Amino acid sequence: MRHVNRVFTLSHVAEMLGEDEEWLFEVAAEMDTEDGQLWVVGVGEDGVMAFTDDGIKNLKELIAIHQNSHGEGLP
Repeated sequence: MRHVNRVFTLSHVAEMLGEDEEWLFEVAAEMDTEDGQLWVVGVGEDGVMAFTDDGIKNLKELIAIHQNSHGEGLP
């Protein structure tokens, strides 16, 4: 198992990938901790969804699946 040095918040990943944050939240809700999706909680916060580097890779695969299943991204 690889050591995780950093995580990226959902809003940051949405911006990086050019995707709508709310839609990305729905897609990422299918992921588990083992897939690289986790929650970061601070004092007085409910928490925010975040991703490891591997999580972003897995999320990109899920995005492709969702886009293809809805006819998006097809020629």
